[in-house]
Amino acid sequence: MRDLFAREALAQIPKILTLQDRDPHSPTYGCFDRNFWHYKIIDFPSGMSQEFVWPLALAYGCDLPGNRYFQCETLRDWIAAGIRYAARSAHADGSCDDYFPFEKAGGAAAFSLLACLESYALLGLDDEEMRTFFRKRTSWMAPHHESGRLTNHQALIALCLERAGKILGTTEWNAARETRINTVLSWQNPEGWFQEYEGCDTGYHTLTIGLLAELNRIRPDARIGEALERAVRFVAEFVHADGSFGGEYTSRNTYNFFPHGFEMVGSWLPEALAVNDRFARGLEAGLAPCYADDHIIGHHTWSYLLAWREWRSERPTVPARKTGRQWYEQSRLLIERRGGAELYLALNKGGVFRFFRDGKLIASDTQISLRLRGPKKIRTAVAHLVDDYAVELGEDQVTIRGSLGWAKHKQMTSLNLLILRGVMLSVGRFNPDLIRKLLQKMLITGKQAAPAGFQRTIRWEGDKLIVEDEVNADDWPAVLDAGIGSSQTSIYVVMSRTYQPGQLQGWHDLTPQVRKLGPSEPLRVRREF
Repeated sequence: MRDLFAREALAQIPKILTLQDRDPHSPTYGCFDRNFWHYKIIDFPSGMSQEFVWPLALAYGCDLPGNRYFQCETLRDWIAAGIRYAARSAHADGSCDDYFPFEKAGGAAAFSLLACLESYALLGLDDEEMRTFFRKRTSWMAPHHESGRLTNHQALIALCLERAGKILGTTEWNAARETRINTVLSWQNPEGWFQEYEGCDTGYHTLTIGLLAELNRIRPDARIGEALERAVRFVAEFVHADGSFGGEYTSRNTYNFFPHGFEMVGSWLPEALAVNDRFARGLEAGLAPCYADDHIIGHHTWSYLLAWREWRSERPTVPARKTGRQWYEQSRLLIERRGGAELYLALNKGGVFRFFRDGKLIASDTQISLRLRGPKKIRTAVAHLVDDYAVELGEDQVTIRGSLGWAKHKQMTSLNLLILRGVMLSVGRFNPDLIRKLLQKMLITGKQAAPAGFQRTIRWEGDKLIVEDEVNADDWPAVLDAGIGSSQTSIYVVMSRTYQPGQLQGWHDLTPQVRKLGPSEPLRVRREF
């Protein structure tokens, strides 16, 4: 199982190298944003891209069979070039941009800084330009606070402050580090999960576990240890029967799984190792999602290589799963196992669910969606946005009621981009977090009710699952088409909308039924699994 993670990661290294400018005489030598240095279709490099030095540094240092990158001096030069480009492309205060000029993105700055710090240490570098950059970026990051509750970012920044202090031999960021740690701990729900925008996302949760595990190893803290124990025990229940993980029933719709933290925690909490063992079965079966795009390929590559490096050879037997119902009231997530059946249900997202039987995915359901013709444009109404829906929980039945909401499908146009550039090159550069907050509200948070209501009833008859949906719309003739998707999402999340084999279940078309409805007649759909 250990080598599964390494093989998956090493398979991504050629693409990461393709993304990098590897020409020593190029003015952008070391840049990993191919859209900037090669295609020239954007006007600034994404600072997040320089995170890719870390998977390269880990590949350089991992002595495993078939690893052609181990101790390769050319690769070492390219890694150093990547760190130097991160320094040279940064703003004067050490910050960097990700999506638009003068954004000064906290996440991009932190991910790339941690990658550069870890790579610097792994390669045993001694470079004054790099150290100056580390000091400048860390000093900018320490007091910087971004909008939105993203616990993984707080944990990431805390780890950056700790690692930078160690490498540069200073304690000047210790107080800021403790502030971040306190924030992380305060954002952990009593059920064990960490807040990500509007709720619990099991994928980002595993990233936070990994960051805290590393922080706790460097500087042991009983509070972090207790938080990790609660976090691991919570998420251990969410590895699916087939070894897959995550999906659209979580708050940020991700399939993320960061395995390295479970190996670290497994040194003192052996049950954490069973989480990776379960996931590895899905990895071997080809059920892992694909994250090999130009922007997010690095995250899982370095985590998989860290998991290989931290692997515990002695592993406990994987325990049997809990049967019956597990209701996490505050996250509004419900797990129910009956016989060979297994249900994962999001009550805060209108009843989005994944259903397994005998270790195989039977249904992936992201609720009913209607595409309506409006007076000015076509809009999509969905029942899967995060909301405080009315819920009735019975012993064998769950009912969810609420209104559909308008999907967030805002696209950038040439005019929008010109306006954004104009704002950021003038007043926006002095308050980039205000722009970030506005974009978050437009693309992620908040819900506008659509003129349709729904009721979803899910009930058990023995180990058979019955799903009954009813939708009432004000104007059926305006509905162009309707259906239920297996992986539909309607907010912007950078790590979402990746491909995963469960999405091959496809689209359940309800349009023929809608065409037959009278003005006040509800749409009713009944399915058995």
